[in-house]
Amino acid sequence: MMKTGVLYARVSSKDQEREGYSIPAQLKLLRQYAVSHEIDVVQNFVDIETAKTTGRKRFGEMVQFFQKNPGCRTVIVEKTDRLYRNFKDYLILEDLGVEIHLAKEGQIISKDSKSQAKFMHGIQVLMARNYIDNLGEEVHKGMQEKAEQGIYPSRPPFGYRNNKVEHTIEVNPDKAPIAQRLFELYGTGQYSLVRLRETIIRETGRKIPKSHLEKLLKNPFYRGLFVWKGKTYQGTHPPLISGDVFQRVQEVFQSYNRPKYQKHQFAFSGLLQCAYDNCMVTAERKKEKYNYYHCTGFRGKCSLPYIREEELGSRLGTILKDIYVPDDVVEMLQRAFREDRDRSEVGWKQERERLQKRLAGVRSRIDQSYVDKLDGMISENLWLRKSSEWQQEEQQILLALNGLKEATPDRALTASRIIELANKAYFLYVRQNPAEQGKLLKIVLSNCSIDGTSLYPTYRKPFDLIFKRAKTKEWRA
Repeated sequence: MMKTGVLYARVSSKDQEREGYSIPAQLKLLRQYAVSHEIDVVQNFVDIETAKTTGRKRFGEMVQFFQKNPGCRTVIVEKTDRLYRNFKDYLILEDLGVEIHLAKEGQIISKDSKSQAKFMHGIQVLMARNYIDNLGEEVHKGMQEKAEQGIYPSRPPFGYRNNKVEHTIEVNPDKAPIAQRLFELYGTGQYSLVRLRETIIRETGRKIPKSHLEKLLKNPFYRGLFVWKGKTYQGTHPPLISGDVFQRVQEVFQSYNRPKYQKHQFAFSGLLQCAYDNCMVTAERKKEKYNYYHCTGFRGKCSLPYIREEELGSRLGTILKDIYVPDDVVEMLQRAFREDRDRSEVGWKQERERLQKRLAGVRSRIDQSYVDKLDGMISENLWLRKSSEWQQEEQQILLALNGLKEATPDRALTASRIIELANKAYFLYVRQNPAEQGKLLKIVLSNCSIDGTSLYPTYRKPFDLIFKRAKTKEWRA
């Protein structure tokens, strides 16, 4: 019976689409691969996005397709960096049991692949992520440089517009007078935000949301400054109001908005959910002395009784007993972690040597082709095109080597600390005050439902796995 699968193609920008990385070219290669490997293609998924864009719509649709069609578990893609943008993408497909065919790299990655193949694939995922991170860093560098020059590196607020020809920010003659009028009126101290909005609608017909009004009136951009990455810069754009007017408006805000302080911090707030109606469990202080937790009652009267903080803390502590790891198991696991780290280091070393050989080969081709150009054996156009390709490949290899140097994860150390925490969690818990107990619980739990007698915890990863193993005593698995 012929295996069914899907095709996935992606370009990371319009520029790449123009420069030979086109979607049609990718799909042609993938279809040829499918035919030669006797895979029946049932659907195509195509993404065309930029490195700055978060999320990929068609990738998400592909994941949903696999979830709804358990009979199809194969995806064909050109190469690793076309499929993944982060390690989370890799884990999603791995959890679904998807078999990944990398047409250009000649690899097939599945749950049955050898550990070495999976390890090397993980390295390639890291390289893809490192390349994307580098693109993002370059974008952020450019935006930071613009900020240093006094040019706001984003979309300007109401009353301004981008001059795309001169790459500057200029006054919008249609909207600027409205912004100036807002400051003028609010600075008198005789207008609430609601009344200010109504007045502007009546005078200009412009509808501005109340929440946007407050943001607008507190934005120093209108007096010639702007804030970028937490730092204030003097902008090159023309101010719409004077510093005195801006300060007067801020003083009006301060007179209206007195700060509100929470009288007491509750140790277990935000952690608990009512098992009766799925409402959150909130807390309140009684007689300035006792803290009580109870259902918010958002969905009506609830059967959950009020619970004193001391009693609740004692009950929550029992949850940590369920993730205890015996000392002999801790020793066995840590030994396994060390062995895994040693194997990983060998793999990283081999990958580094492979990349260094590949780098030497690319540089050798660049040098030889330059000599051929000087000798008239190849044309100027061919030299420029090929050298550009090789230089790009050289840059990617250097990025990968840098990633191996700086981003080598010490998984054994992290895992060892997690096991140690699980082993001592209850011991630490009973010796701490409620505030510290709450912090410890929020490390281990993502949520916990509670009724009149029982607790129903949801453990964070990897404590959920430790809980299951502690329950079954199957530590070696």
